[in-house]
This record gives sequence, structure tokens and C-alpha cells, in this order.
Amino acid sequence: MFNALIARLKGHTPEAPLPRLDIRLAVAALLVRMAKADEHYAVEEIAAIDAILARAHGLNPVEAAKLRADAERIEAAAPDTGEVIAMVQAHTPYEDRAALFDALWDVGLADRALRPQEQAFLAAMATALGLTPDDADAAARRHGARLSPKPDTQP
Repeated sequence: MFNALIARLKGHTPEAPLPRLDIRLAVAALLVRMAKADEHYAVEEIAAIDAILARAHGLNPVEAAKLRADAERIEAAAPDTGEVIAMVQAHTPYEDRAALFDALWDVGLADRALRPQEQAFLAAMATALGLTPDDADAAARRHGARLSPKPDTQP
């Protein structure tokens, strides 16, 4: 007990264990990874992730934010997306994977700029999610109207 008090006073709190990876967390972690692909995690991207999670899972805003926070921890601990993608592939029908790809586009465009790193992540995700080239191209076209030229600079 004394050690815990000293640790708190020094600002060292033990990290809570990572939540067990399930399909909801896997999808949320991919959304977070998309938002962080350009190394700029914008407030607009966070809001888009929360809205997507709330809509997809029937969550209220607090529940969606908690799911995103857990996904942020999973994303930070995962060295690559392989385990997450494997779970999504194994437990998600094709139509839902295509919808996830659309959601990834929504997150990538939430800050009104699609940077090269985000474009590369989307291209890799189309392949990793097993989407046909036609379906991946159709998603890009659906989101193309929202693309706005913006210099590749970070605030």
C-alpha cells in the first residue's frame, strides 16, 4: 500500500492490462491506426471514430469513447496490423469488411486532407481486407468528392 501511494505521488501509476482483443476492438483499432497513419491524430478523426463506433454498435457517446480509448491502447501495443486483420478476416463477412473500408475512408478524410501515408494505409487495407479491386476503387470514388487539396503540412 505504501509503495502504491509513493508511485501515485511520483506520477507512476501501473498500467491497466490490455483488454482482450475481440472483433469490436479489432475494428476500432484499425480505425485508430488509420487516424494515426499520418502521425497526426486530429480531433476531427477522433470524433469520426466515435461516431462510427456509436452507429455501428448502438453505443452512446461515452461508451463509444471508451471503446475508442481501449482501441487506442490496443493500437499502441500492436507492432503491426497482422493480428488485428486476421481477426477481422476470420470473423467479418465481406460486406462488413467493405463497410469497414468505407469507414476507414471516413476517418482518413475527417480532417479534410488525405495525406500520402493515409493513402498508402488505405491501399494496404483494401488488400488486407480481401476487397476486390473494383470494390476498393468504388469506395475511393465514393469518397473522392470529399477530397480537398491541402498541402502535406501538419499544424
